[in-house]
Amino acid sequence: MSEKLSPEIYVACLSAYSSGMLYGQWINATQPVEIVRKAIQQMLKKSPIAGAEEWAIHGTRDFGDTIKEYESLESVYAKSLVIEEYGSLGLEVLSYFSEVEEATEQLEEHYQGEYDSPCAFATQLFDELYLASIPETVQPYIDYEAFARDIFIEDYYVLKVGYHTHVFSRH
Repeated sequence: MSEKLSPEIYVACLSAYSSGMLYGQWINATQPVEIVRKAIQQMLKKSPIAGAEEWAIHGTRDFGDTIKEYESLESVYAKSLVIEEYGSLGLEVLSYFSEVEEATEQLEEHYQGEYDSPCAFATQLFDELYLASIPETVQPYIDYEAFARDIFIEDYYVLKVGYHTHVFSRH
């Protein structure tokens, strides 16, 4: 099972930062963009530097390396929704594909499930597709590891998340 995550961003006031002060606020990134934008404006109004207007993302929680300092709030929100829905698996897929649309497509259309190993997936797949047509006397000679090697060359790929093996189809 994929670990549930709660993506947040730390938004820093750049006027305070330029003046040698650390001032900012952690914000739940799964909120709609307008709510995040209002929270940023409220943070800037309370800045120790009068008239502060500029901000940047100086920290993240549960985003890995998927967010840049000047990432748009729309992009932050879209990524946060993928992470919120799919947890650590969503974060890993976003880290691998970087584009939200591509990551979402992989998760929704190509995800085959979580398995103990690539060979466990290959064994299940082989048994579902072919085992019934193979005589019982021949079944002990099936080389599941070779089958796994072959299907992971072109047809499937694996993403490891912690101790979990997640399988995706390439087509």
